[in-house]
Amino acid sequence: MRSLLRSKIHLATVTEANVDYVGSITIDRDLIEATGLWVGEKVLVVSATTGARLETYVIEGDAGSGVIGINGAAAHLINAGEKVIIMGFEITDKPVKPKVILCNRENGIAEVLSERAGMILTVE
Repeated sequence: MRSLLRSKIHLATVTEANVDYVGSITIDRDLIEATGLWVGEKVLVVSATTGARLETYVIEGDAGSGVIGINGAAAHLINAGEKVIIMGFEITDKPVKPKVILCNRENGIAEVLSERAGMILTVE
């Protein structure tokens, strides 16, 4: 069995960071649906701004809101305004074709990408 990338939200902008919230990452429902993430699913979150990495779980934000909220203790590591990559994985013994999206400045879907070995993404 291997852990393979299944879902990826690439270069979303954190819209809020709330240390006083119980925990998790709030993600716009449209992004959750586009990538096949599940509410409650464990995700790896990486700040493309600072390199900070953390694991948390998904909670659903309002569709079309563009919300990417870092909640609880994670808000000490990743702040509002940072660019993040959010990844969900699957443990399987078969290849997985990941659902990958690139976000625009408002955290809408700028592009649907397909992940391939050796693929390099550059965004200006």
